[in-house]
Amino acid sequence: MATLNQWVQGARPRTLPTAVSPVLVGTGAAVGAGTVAPGRALLALVVAVALVVGVNFANDYSDGIRGTDDERVGPLRLVGSRLAEPVAVRNAAWGCFAVAALAGLTLVSLAQQWWLIAVGALCVAGAWFYTGGSRPYGYAGLGEVAVFVFFGPVAVLGTVLTQSGAPGAPAIVGAVGVGALACAVLVANNLRDIPTDEVVGKRTLAVVLGDTDTRRLYVALVALPFLLTLLTALRVPWVLLALLALPLAVPPVRQVLGGATGSDLVPVLGRTGLVLLAWSLLTAIGLAL
Repeated sequence: MATLNQWVQGARPRTLPTAVSPVLVGTGAAVGAGTVAPGRALLALVVAVALVVGVNFANDYSDGIRGTDDERVGPLRLVGSRLAEPVAVRNAAWGCFAVAALAGLTLVSLAQQWWLIAVGALCVAGAWFYTGGSRPYGYAGLGEVAVFVFFGPVAVLGTVLTQSGAPGAPAIVGAVGVGALACAVLVANNLRDIPTDEVVGKRTLAVVLGDTDTRRLYVALVALPFLLTLLTALRVPWVLLALLALPLAVPPVRQVLGGATGSDLVPVLGRTGLVLLAWSLLTAIGLAL
């Protein structure tokens, strides 16, 4: 039976910046538009965190029962390591989705944006079928597309919509930046797993592109938000604060370009998440100011 610490590891806390960051940017944009709604921001955060933890458990379950996690370099997997029963991990995933749904329904009722219920249902479906079902889209090289859409435009602009209404151009650009860095987190993860994913037939985008082009994609995804910062600064100068996160991007980019493989890429995941969190926090402050 898995210990509490192992369950926490199975939730993959290093991926939590992908949940917190879009809420930060969306809330910063809402404050900049003149709306301060801490209660709604907190509900949006609960939705995002619950969905991210839920998708991590769902991936653990689905990959585990397929046997694709039997030989793994990265973070602990509960099912693949035989530390927890598959049904327990599956139930944990759906428990998280239920929490996200409850918080989401409360948020939607407050914002009176009822059509967002359909978006929330799509988010849960996307989380489950990433590696679940008979034809998971994460095995067909579409994981990065989904991560960009759900953690970028959907999460950031949904946060804005439920607080201050229709988002402006700076919020949209911020959503693209968050989506790009969230993608970079996944690309770092899949770059590490290319050898094992190829063996089990898991055709992630990294497997399709190959090692060299995946490394180039990672660098491009990390660089894009900082270029967007310069563009947004033409309208909102305060967002230049986000450039303070640039030094944090140097170590992981250097590791990826330096050819790091296997366990040497594990720290890149956490460092990329830190870049995402720092850039998002500073961008949120800039948008708010």
